[in-house]
Amino acid sequence: MRAYIEEQVASGNYSTVSEYFRELVRKDQKRKAQERLEALLLEGLDSGTATPITAQDWEDIRQTVRKRIAKQQGSIEI
Repeated sequence: MRAYIEEQVASGNYSTVSEYFRELVRKDQKRKAQERLEALLLEGLDSGTATPITAQDWEDIRQTVRKRIAKQQGSIEI
């Protein structure tokens, strides 16, 4: 493995071994995020028949967001 990594750096694609490893980590993070997104999308598709969103649904969403923001602002203040 060491020879392969050194070969990648020597090829000019990466300036250091650390840069090569950082790129591997970034790619792994992106892959895992993509897998998570796909799982959530499939979960949504499998969750049942879609229903129209009502004005009350939107108001409930707004209230939930307002509460979360107020809670976060309360925890930030000293």
